[in-house]
Amino acid sequence: MIKKQFLKTKPVCKTTFTLPAEAAPEAKKVTLLGEFNNWDAKKGVAMKKQKNGNFTATVELETGKEYQFRYLIDGETWENDWQADKYVQNEYGMDNSVVSVLN
Repeated sequence: MIKKQFLKTKPVCKTTFTLPAEAAPEAKKVTLLGEFNNWDAKKGVAMKKQKNGNFTATVELETGKEYQFRYLIDGETWENDWQADKYVQNEYGMDNSVVSVLN
């Protein structure tokens, strides 16, 4: 699930990403990776596990763009966002999730 809050004072959108518990019931660690951090695991956004088992992270994204992203579970398994704005195929023949922050 993706929640978007466009800021009036600057061209960014506070974007909250949520990976539901049922997508990764055994996960110990989930990292948000995408075009906004150059898919670099060292710059990946650590997602916080909530009491209900969901993992969440909030990122400020520059508006007027679309960003490909995926969730990396325990450093091994990739998962898409089930409610992404759309999906595009990557060079590995898999789909990437896309979040759109066009305003």
